[in-house]
Amino acid sequence: MHFSAYATEPFVISDIRVEGLQRTEAGTVFNYLPMQVGDVMSDEKAAQAIKSLYATGFFKDVRIENEGDVLVVTVQERPSISQIDFSGNKSFQTDKIKEGLKQIGIAEGQIFDKAQLDRAEQEIKRQYLSQGKYSAEVKATASPLERNRVAIRFEITEGPAAKIRDINIVGNHLFTTQDLRANFQLTTPNWMSWWNKDDQYSKQKLTADLEALRSFYMNQGYLEFAIDSTQVSISPDKRDVYITINITEGDKYNISKTKLAGETLLPEDDLRKLINIQDGEVFNRQKVTDASKNINDKLGEEGYAFANVNAVPEINKQEHTVAFTFFVDPGRKVYVRRINVQGNTRTRDAVVRREMRQLESAWYAGDKIKRSKERIQRLNFFDTVELETPSVPGINDQVDMNVTVAEKATGSVQFGAGLSSSSGVILGFNVNQPNFLGTGNRVALVVNTSNYNKTYSLSYTNPYFTPDGISRGFDIYRRDVNTGNTNSSLLNVGTYSSRSYGVGVNFGMPLSERDFVNAGLTLDFTNVSLSSSSPIQYINFCGNTSGCDSNSLVANASWTFDSRDSILFPHRGVLQRLSGEVSVPGLNLQYYKTTYQHAWYKELNDNFTFMLNGQVGYANSYGGKNYPFFKNFYLGGVNSVRGFVNSSLGPRGINPTSGSTYALGGTKEVLGNAELFMPVPFVTQSSQFRLSVFLDAGGVYGQDDPINSEYLRFSTGAGVTWVSPFGPLKLVLAKPLNSKSYDNTQVLQFQFGQQF
Repeated sequence: MHFSAYATEPFVISDIRVEGLQRTEAGTVFNYLPMQVGDVMSDEKAAQAIKSLYATGFFKDVRIENEGDVLVVTVQERPSISQIDFSGNKSFQTDKIKEGLKQIGIAEGQIFDKAQLDRAEQEIKRQYLSQGKYSAEVKATASPLERNRVAIRFEITEGPAAKIRDINIVGNHLFTTQDLRANFQLTTPNWMSWWNKDDQYSKQKLTADLEALRSFYMNQGYLEFAIDSTQVSISPDKRDVYITINITEGDKYNISKTKLAGETLLPEDDLRKLINIQDGEVFNRQKVTDASKNINDKLGEEGYAFANVNAVPEINKQEHTVAFTFFVDPGRKVYVRRINVQGNTRTRDAVVRREMRQLESAWYAGDKIKRSKERIQRLNFFDTVELETPSVPGINDQVDMNVTVAEKATGSVQFGAGLSSSSGVILGFNVNQPNFLGTGNRVALVVNTSNYNKTYSLSYTNPYFTPDGISRGFDIYRRDVNTGNTNSSLLNVGTYSSRSYGVGVNFGMPLSERDFVNAGLTLDFTNVSLSSSSPIQYINFCGNTSGCDSNSLVANASWTFDSRDSILFPHRGVLQRLSGEVSVPGLNLQYYKTTYQHAWYKELNDNFTFMLNGQVGYANSYGGKNYPFFKNFYLGGVNSVRGFVNSSLGPRGINPTSGSTYALGGTKEVLGNAELFMPVPFVTQSSQFRLSVFLDAGGVYGQDDPINSEYLRFSTGAGVTWVSPFGPLKLVLAKPLNSKSYDNTQVLQFQFGQQF
């Protein structure tokens, strides 16, 4: 910093001249000067001007001099950053590092500051230390370029990540070190550590492991358990980490009594039911925490959004017992003043608001708010849905509810990406928009072809035809089936072809949050063509070998109960569906058909979900008519009893021409599936993949066949599902357990592409 003292008396500034500028505008300098033309110049003003210009950060040298009554400001600008290069970085992408550096002022085009560069160097090294790479080195250099610019280069030597060589627990007498370490995320190197990185030290993971250790003891009754100290040491070569945890186990405690205190508001008997703790049982911290949460949630359902429930222990060290008093402070009852929807750039506000179960100007209800979020998520219009209930400023009994969503692409256009082990190549065209013009209405156009099944349909559904949630939909379709066009080893059914045209209307009505009923009418025209190789059962239906026409008006109805947490990959909940259809008397067909399905999902832990599914079906004709064979039940294939060819189970018929047998289908079906779902190894973070092991059982029976083991088939195996950008992929490796000589089996089955 330079400043020339004035030998003469202060003078009146007649002009100001700025020298040395390269990038900075002269006007910027004038804005920061505390004097202007006409002012009297003094030493104090000169010092103030220098201080102001330095504070901008644009200049590394400032001088103020005078030539007569002309004030001369000479500056030397700091260089700008022209480019930033990296070498040796493998763990972090260059773009990600640059984004982080930008937050601390290091970016191309910014003013160069050596202090910030030193800070950036340390920050990058800190990131490597957080990954356990304690020998990592980061060296930053700044090379001058022409036009007062610099090029910054970070030379990185990552080095190997330090491995945890031992985790030693001192003071444990009741449980082995191996049992205690089973609760930890961190571990010593094992055959999966190269992928899970669980042998690399992390302070955050160690903190979580210590809490897991504390919870383990606390849930076993050891109320006075304590972690006395934790030491983490690193070998001289910075490659090995040793962790030592010193603990005091203490004595085991039983719960002597639980009671309620404070302003309970609700009947005490109702609240006591929420405390799942019996007098005399072993202390379990998780049960105590759950009891407090249950009471808090119950008060939240009643409008007490800021309720507080504290479990206060009374410890008897002589008898090793503890009594808990749950102090209830409900706070004020509050109501929701306003619901704000934000983030929906395409979807209309009304589409989101009609899913809300919490209403404006109504008492706050925690269960309704939770259900509102679930319903919005199930729309499948948004990537994320966040609900917040901040207090209204200055008012202690009101909250607002902010619903923040992130839109995702809901429409899809698919062209001919389909392949199935049963249907062969599927050429298709599908335009599907479940959120048409942001209204929440669904429009779908489908053109789907396979070797034996072709479908053309157009449908429209308004899920809120009435404000109460009654839906209305229309569809028009044409379906062509020709079982003679498929390889008999892939689809082993009797030979026939049909052409169906139809138009339908249906209505849906919610009975409750999870119960729905649907009803509709479909007018169908079907032409059936037969041949001499068609089954005798098919010929008997038409009365000849050439075919017949069948017209029907079909009424259908269904009831659905769905408490699943997700439609795509459920983890918990129940799905029940009872459906039926009956043809109206007076036309060619007179039949009825009904099915019932019950699926149960149980989340065993964060990675495993168990599913049980059962389904039964029954169909028959009435009025002396024959039952239409093309309405039969069929089982077998990737979506029912895996390991058996699609639609191949049940009674068999004989081809009079070739003598081979084929499946006839039936009017009765039973199906059961037990399945354990889990993440696919190496892609556990992806929500688009799921692996499973299964046991299937199912059978199809004719009208006169008793339901016994004759046609009941079992299979087991493993499968993987991938929701790809082109549609769902199902790949199954199955082994039939009791196949007969005439059964058609497949060890490997797959289905790829959207099926309509």
